[in-house]
Amino acid sequence: MYKNIEKRVCLKLKDLVNYQDGQVVSKTLVQNDSVSMTIFSFDQGEEISTHAAGGDAMVTVLEGTGRFTVGGEVFHLNEGETLVMPKDIPHAVYGETRFKMQLTVSF
Repeated sequence: MYKNIEKRVCLKLKDLVNYQDGQVVSKTLVQNDSVSMTIFSFDQGEEISTHAAGGDAMVTVLEGTGRFTVGGEVFHLNEGETLVMPKDIPHAVYGETRFKMQLTVSF
């Protein structure tokens, strides 16, 4: 079930979360036993340190450029690009510029 989002309204996902200086900001849109969907904004230079997820994690960059390190391999994603980070593989996210992304984790 969706939360923190209007229904029956045309919207842009990147507009659902604002940038904040020196911070990573998130807004959860779905959270249940099968799926989690969250929108993030990263200030330039901010990061989420290395961790592993209990499901496959798909990210789509909505604005800017992010650096994703997955199992030691580095990916630079720009607006409109998507990457799937496999379950239980350590990964990290870094804001090369200010950037926004959608994260969907399927369990």
